[in-house]
Amino acid sequence: MLQDDDDREDEADLIVAAEKLIDATMALLIRECSGIVCLCLPDDTVRALELPPIAAANGSRYGTAFTVSIEAREGVSTGVSAADRVTTIRAAIAENAQPGDIVSPGHVFPLRAMPGGVLARRGHTEGTVDLAILAGLRPTGVLCELMNPDGTMARGARSSASLKCTACRC
Repeated sequence: MLQDDDDREDEADLIVAAEKLIDATMALLIRECSGIVCLCLPDDTVRALELPPIAAANGSRYGTAFTVSIEAREGVSTGVSAADRVTTIRAAIAENAQPGDIVSPGHVFPLRAMPGGVLARRGHTEGTVDLAILAGLRPTGVLCELMNPDGTMARGARSSASLKCTACRC
């Protein structure tokens, strides 16, 4: 769980290193979190995959750098299932990934991490990438915002309570 500062969003995300993602973990993210699964990528990967920003002018409050949504070109059915989303993420983070390996639109939402990580931007995107690097893994990760059972976003102390409930249902 990655918790944001209380003077910012004050929300919690469940995160996982993209290279360690399995279908069961993806199913948990879809079921227990917001369902909007984001793939955090460093700027050079976003450029290599030729992923344009989702909007010409980023007007979001915290400058979250969404790109167009993606799907794997091959190996998926509708793209919605946990297995299809894992296939899409694996296609995007493959060492030899090319722009032609993915299509848009899709059911995975890439986020471009700012160069410099959390020292450049205090965001979940950068935190996810930085933690993967600190773990000795490739600089990619998956995040999904943690929600309370009532559909509100998990904030502050409620984040831990929501996480405990989620862990009980794994």
